[in-house]
Amino acid sequence: MYSFTEENYLKAIYKLSDNNGSGVSTNSIAENMQTKAASVTDMIKKLSDKKLLKYEKYKGVNLSQKGKDVAIQTIRKHRIWEVFLHEKLKFGWEEVHEIAEQLEHIQSELLINKLDEFLGYPTHDPHGDPIPGENGEFHNNAFVSLDTVEANKKVILSGVINHSVPFLQHLKKIDLTLGQKLMVIEINEYDRSLKLLLNGKIEIFISNEVAKNILVK
Repeated sequence: MYSFTEENYLKAIYKLSDNNGSGVSTNSIAENMQTKAASVTDMIKKLSDKKLLKYEKYKGVNLSQKGKDVAIQTIRKHRIWEVFLHEKLKFGWEEVHEIAEQLEHIQSELLINKLDEFLGYPTHDPHGDPIPGENGEFHNNAFVSLDTVEANKKVILSGVINHSVPFLQHLKKIDLTLGQKLMVIEINEYDRSLKLLLNGKIEIFISNEVAKNILVK
């Protein structure tokens, strides 16, 4: 049993970690958690005492396998709750994250597994992020950012990189949501903005910055 704060730290460190084994700095964690470096140092010691992470001076923090397991299961709960809130309770994709942040700390594995079954074992959350399985395995994504797609190629909107409320509200306003069929009609040579055909009939324009944050397949 771990506290809300401990799980949040483990999740943050997991998301900040790369695959080459480089440690995560105290300052990076503090920035992500929006707290002071001194508070991070205190929590690192606490999590280290519980064998959830390893800290080396000047090299940063790496999660132990035990710490990774807790982080992944917290992410799993979060994303399953997002699916439930979006699909069953009809919350917008810009609304589900904050509520799921609270629900992800429910400890009952039985409840989460039952919820997963009830939802039909979804593989991705409402933002297109993969949902870890019961054993912690992730589904591989073959998504690319929309700004890399060539003209006249048909794709499906499958996820977003930017999860901020203003960005998701912007996409919703112009009817860009998961599953929409897109085709790049024109790429502006000056600023790389895109002219898109939405569902084969509606023309819309988006900036290059927006395109960089949209994932398609």
